[in-house]
Order: sequence, then structure tokens, then C-alpha cells
Amino acid sequence: MSKKIPMRQCVGCGEMKSKKEMLRVIRTAEDEIFLDATGKKNGRGAYLCPNEECLKKAIRAKGLERSLKTAIPKDVVENLTKEMEGIAAR
Repeated sequence: MSKKIPMRQCVGCGEMKSKKEMLRVIRTAEDEIFLDATGKKNGRGAYLCPNEECLKKAIRAKGLERSLKTAIPKDVVENLTKEMEGIAAR
């Protein structure tokens, strides 16, 4: 019997991919929004492909706001973009 692979949908492009391939953006109880590299932190999560295009699409189409059920301030968007660049550079 094969093990089930958890699948998640990117809020940017809408593609289904395995959870391991995706980046998790979370909103904590304190309304902080950041990338969750471990994928295990508590909070409302949304998944993105690890590229800037999907992040831009998710922000433009308000997919990230809808998933996290909150408005996303500009400074948070800039931080997410910087973090995404850091991860993409690895």
C-alpha cells in the first residue's frame, strides 16, 4: 500500500502540488503574516509555489488575502517578497 502524498493548491497559479514543494504563508493569532519554512507553525495557512510570479499573482488576485481571511499591508508584501527571494536563491 502506497503512502498518501498531501496535496495543496497554490493561491497564486491554482496548481495542485505536493505539500513539500510548496511554501506556507501563515497568519498567526496576533495577525502577523510571514513565511513558515517548517510548515508546522500554528496559524491559518495558505500555500504558494516557491517563485515570485505566484506571489505576485496571489497578491494581485487577492488570493492570499482570501485564504488568510485578512487584508495584507504593503510592508508585509515587501517582507514576503524579500523572504521569497532568499528562498529562491538557495
